[in-house]
Amino acid sequence: MHTSTSRKRSSRVPTMTVTPATPVLTRCAWANPANPRYLAYHDEEWGKPCHDEVRLFEMLNLEGAQAGLSWETILNKRDNYRRAFDNWDAKKIARYDQDKVAALLADAGIVRNRLKIAAAISNAQAYLKLRTETGGLAPFLWAYVEGKPIQNEWTLLGGNPATTPLSDRISKDLGKRGFKFVGSTIIYAYMQAIGMVNDHCVECFRHQAVAE
Repeated sequence: MHTSTSRKRSSRVPTMTVTPATPVLTRCAWANPANPRYLAYHDEEWGKPCHDEVRLFEMLNLEGAQAGLSWETILNKRDNYRRAFDNWDAKKIARYDQDKVAALLADAGIVRNRLKIAAAISNAQAYLKLRTETGGLAPFLWAYVEGKPIQNEWTLLGGNPATTPLSDRISKDLGKRGFKFVGSTIIYAYMQAIGMVNDHCVECFRHQAVAE
């Protein structure tokens, strides 16, 4: 006799793979989310205390080059500046002659402003002198804050100043030492960039990380 057997239905429920949602990071309002270079600068560099002499010299000149322009414009040209200015080797820049200046004025990769190019050369000469007197920009600058960054607590709504009494002092001191394009507004932006002040807004995910 033929006996029929019934197939057992599987009791297994199909599983679904759930991809965790990428957390949305809150950043300072100025960080342009459409520019990866800008985001990387905000997330990895801006506000982080810096004691590296080459970068301190680079940023001082780039902040000066920004005068009248946006920082994003300068940041997009940063690699070109490194190429054009010998990776910010102050000894080489201090010896630039008129032929080199002419080459820089013809270089479309940088801001072709004669005064700003001349300032970079003057700054190299002033920096070399500063280095023999104080050891460099790092000991000179960080002495103003006793080696500890100023911790501010601005919000996304703003409130951070363009200058402070401290940026006024540093600006005057650098000017007396022969540095150019070092007005107080430029110097405060410089202080923010190199981490002498923590000006990430309190809502920004980098605020606490930089503070620590």
